[in-house]
Amino acid sequence: MPDDVARMTGLAPSADISVVIPIGERRSDLAELYGGYRQELERTGHRYEVIFVVDGPNAAAVGELRTLRTGSEQRLTVVQLARSFGEATALMSGFAQATGDIILTLPAYYQIEPAEIHRLLEGVAGADMTIARRWPRAGDAYEHWRRVVFHRMVSAVTGLRFTDLGCNARAIKRRVIGELSLYGDQQRFLPVLVERQGFQVVEIEVRQSPRDRFDGRYGLRQYAHRALDVLTLLFLVRFTKKPLRFFGMIGVLTLGLGALLLLYLAAERLIFGIPLADRPALMLASLLAVVGIQLFAVGLLGELVIFTHAGQLKDYQVDEVIQFPVGSDTPPASQERRQANAG
Repeated sequence: MPDDVARMTGLAPSADISVVIPIGERRSDLAELYGGYRQELERTGHRYEVIFVVDGPNAAAVGELRTLRTGSEQRLTVVQLARSFGEATALMSGFAQATGDIILTLPAYYQIEPAEIHRLLEGVAGADMTIARRWPRAGDAYEHWRRVVFHRMVSAVTGLRFTDLGCNARAIKRRVIGELSLYGDQQRFLPVLVERQGFQVVEIEVRQSPRDRFDGRYGLRQYAHRALDVLTLLFLVRFTKKPLRFFGMIGVLTLGLGALLLLYLAAERLIFGIPLADRPALMLASLLAVVGIQLFAVGLLGELVIFTHAGQLKDYQVDEVIQFPVGSDTPPASQERRQANAG
């Protein structure tokens, strides 16, 4: 493989924990950060591997990572993507390389104290996914209310209560990864998407790193992106399998408004003799009616697509299968099979 695409292999044949660290524009000193993560991973006593995914050409980051894999260091893999695809794609690339039963995602900069990693790993033993909640949380009043507004929007859309979706420290069981497909900026909503699949997600309080600082302010463009992301989340969570409810609801409201306006104009013409020519209200009413019909038709087409591919959709998770032995009155054997089934 060419030098400009870093790909250093040498993983253990099987690891208990796979650590995936996506590297974008924001990063700390990678040698220092890796040293802290590695020290805590060694304390767990589990076999582990660390996978750095560089999102796009970044010679400086790749150079730092090359110096880490020296001598007998065989647990480090570096994958460089051909161009910047976003953190969600970088995570999916790391998941594809992972061999561990537990996938641990960590940021390439300080968010939590490395010594808190064990809390995530201990918590995932009784759940399908654990996510870190930095507490106590540093920051001024503006940052506090910004976080509150964002998480309340997500809660209103999904019905789920999370308090720190911006933290990238998470532990996930391998069987969960097979049910996910991330793209764009969906890594922020990974816990929501996992919960939507029927898995158990637990939020765990961890100590925030004193070096977790963002000096600056988000622009209007970033806030607009977050608002659109929440709207996308609304559609993914509530209407992916029922597109007619989303488009049909909007279409019926639009069509109804246009029809009422048309009836009002017709009544004015018939009762009061008011001419319809050169009236913008007539054009508006007609436009609303046509757009409403089109939106309703889009919902119907979506339902047709869902119906056609229903056999390929994974719609639910089986938590437990109870088998009754043939010809036996003994209590049934219970087998836990947390697996996906085609809906």
